[in-house]
Amino acid sequence: MITFLTWAVPALALLGFIWFTFRFAWWRKTVPYTEPRVLMYHMVREAIPGTRFNKMRVAPLLFNRQVEWLARDGWTFCFLSEILDGSSSNAEKRVVLTFDDGYQDNLIHALPVLKKFNAKATLFPVIHREAGYDWSTHKKASHDGGELGREPKLSDDEIRTMLDSGLVELGGHTLKHPSLPALPEEEAYHEIQGCKTALESTFSVPCRTFCYPFGHFGAREAELSRKAGFSGAVTTEQGIGSMDPFALPRVKVSGTEGMFAFRLRMRTGKRG
Repeated sequence: MITFLTWAVPALALLGFIWFTFRFAWWRKTVPYTEPRVLMYHMVREAIPGTRFNKMRVAPLLFNRQVEWLARDGWTFCFLSEILDGSSSNAEKRVVLTFDDGYQDNLIHALPVLKKFNAKATLFPVIHREAGYDWSTHKKASHDGGELGREPKLSDDEIRTMLDSGLVELGGHTLKHPSLPALPEEEAYHEIQGCKTALESTFSVPCRTFCYPFGHFGAREAELSRKAGFSGAVTTEQGIGSMDPFALPRVKVSGTEGMFAFRLRMRTGKRG
């Protein structure tokens, strides 16, 4: 028994270390803090057991802990437009909180935290946010369970409430959240330019930045975004920093991870 434990315990410890190394990739080099971190959120709400999209659901308490840690660690909260036009502060550590799609919990759970820590955020709402409309099928036909369609979306008045806080700016995210590369060029441009026009007309605010639905884009979609009058666009590519303002990577924030993974992502842009 003693002999078995003599080799088994070190072997299990080694396996645990290997698992931890591959899962978290802690060895990655820190990306210089002069590079802004653009964080990608969707929902701020509790997970729903047994559902597909819980990675997109960050619990309110966890979101509070994340923003509190950013504030205490000396990060300066910026709008995405401020990063792109150079009007953000000269602080070394700058962070952008982005919220895709326009879920109602962004108002209910995220905005109070933003106010608590005076944190700015960039909101990318889909124009057509009708109840029951589930755009996830545009990515994969198998995503036909209606899960995202059942999530309550922000009304125009609720978006105005967020804008009135002074802590939220709007960015474009198309009219109906299609996969842009799958559309003819004219239709893709209508989705991109149309959302900018709709947001600026409805809310009387400038709409300077864009978010590619599902992160699907190529050179054509980048050029159409530029043509529509946007100053830059974010993707769903994991990472920090980019020379191309129309192919900005983001730091993915997962509702299934804790603070250790969050801090690691802030350092390297990725986890595992």
